[in-house]
Amino acid sequence: METTASGAGHTTAAIPGCRNLTASAEVKAAVTRVYRQRVHFPHIEPVSHGFFYGQCGTVHYAATRFQPVEGATYEELVGMQDEGSAAQYFSDSGSGWAHVGSDGFPARPQGCGDVPTIPDALAEAWKNCSIAR
Repeated sequence: METTASGAGHTTAAIPGCRNLTASAEVKAAVTRVYRQRVHFPHIEPVSHGFFYGQCGTVHYAATRFQPVEGATYEELVGMQDEGSAAQYFSDSGSGWAHVGSDGFPARPQGCGDVPTIPDALAEAWKNCSIAR
């Protein structure tokens, strides 16, 4: 596989067939389950109109921010003040979704285009996750 240096300062593999997809409710639920296990907050969901989903080759990718929902505890509300401000990134190469990174705070200037685990072609298709900002 050929690799090229990206404008975002990281190297990515030249992956055929990167494309933006529409996330089903099942995809959103699976990604949310992975993140809930990571942060131990059961009362969260993806922010409305800010879920990115796509595919490069055989790997699927997702990016979203999370927000607390009804029933959230004080601990969840306080924890999500910081966690909710950062976009979270996931991938699934066929064995289930895995958390692969986050924006941090403040977000990087190029959004998901600055995240090494997101292929450049997909970040471009997602317009560097600009809708979720």
